[in-house]
Amino acid sequence: MHILDAVFLMSNTKVEGCPDPIFKEVAFIGRSNVGKSSLINMLVNKKGLAKTSSTPGKTQTINHFEVKVKHGKNWYLVDLPGYGYAKKSKSSRKDWQSMIKHYLEERENLTCTFVLIDLRHEAQKIDIEFMERLLKDGIPMAIVFTKADKLKDQAAVKAFEQYESVLKSKWGDTPNLFISSAESQLGKDRLLQFISTIV
Repeated sequence: MHILDAVFLMSNTKVEGCPDPIFKEVAFIGRSNVGKSSLINMLVNKKGLAKTSSTPGKTQTINHFEVKVKHGKNWYLVDLPGYGYAKKSKSSRKDWQSMIKHYLEERENLTCTFVLIDLRHEAQKIDIEFMERLLKDGIPMAIVFTKADKLKDQAAVKAFEQYESVLKSKWGDTPNLFISSAESQLGKDRLLQFISTIV
């Protein structure tokens, strides 16, 4: 996939306000501080498109970007709020959860939700529960392990295999799995190739 440009379109707190579904779209979500913005910027080769921050929980809206490609149709990339940020109030977390839930269930042109997982950490209950809800609701999903550059090659492989084993023990099979690094651009080509088949 040859990306020409990626542009910010709009932010919303309700799925009804999202852009007209004239293009297919993929969404990215994960716990706060998982490296979501850095991964998005790396994929579209546009530093600063998705705003990175040292403050967890910065993304609080459904953010739409249009990705323009040289051959084929353009597509939407969606940056969703992170989940599991404990320092937000209960009411704020409830509002976020409702916003994300409605978007995932009602957005008709959504072809895949990429759940981002920090490869350095063991399987966390909050991530597993979120993914299980997606599976239960029949929402197409893939998993992207981020920050692989923070581990040595052998440690990264071991961490991946351990996480994969946990998923297989729970589900018997796994969705598509990707290992990535925004720093080294590891996984970029494979992710874009996969996206090209679903948009």
